[in-house]
Amino acid sequence: QVQLVESGGGLVQAGDSLRLSCSAAGRTNSGLAMGWFRQAPGKERELVAAISSGGGTTYYGDSVTVRVTFSRANAKNTVWLQINSLEPEDTAFYYCAGRIAAVPYYYTSPDDYGSWGQGTQVTFSS
Repeated sequence: QVQLVESGGGLVQAGDSLRLSCSAAGRTNSGLAMGWFRQAPGKERELVAAISSGGGTTYYGDSVTVRVTFSRANAKNTVWLQINSLEPEDTAFYYCAGRIAAVPYYYTSPDDYGSWGQGTQVTFSS
């Protein structure tokens, strides 16, 4: 269906900014809703941000709303997640997710997505 590849993770310190990217290939012509999730060891996978097919609507998780910007390229095959003022709580494995969507809506649950990237690690250095 859709192949997703993330990049941009790494070792960060308090106050740093980080930009993650996700490139999509495959069945994207009918519309692709996308999202970013993260999962820390021993914790549930949680939503960071979601964007609708067409990029008209975005939604941010409560813990990162004021620090995150989620944008989509004009070509519709690449999205970026900008995280500012990084904190230790941001340490996690970050996943890009995609869902074929004919209507412009966003999805907030991992169960809503059928395609996943391999993930990229963000680690806080103390």
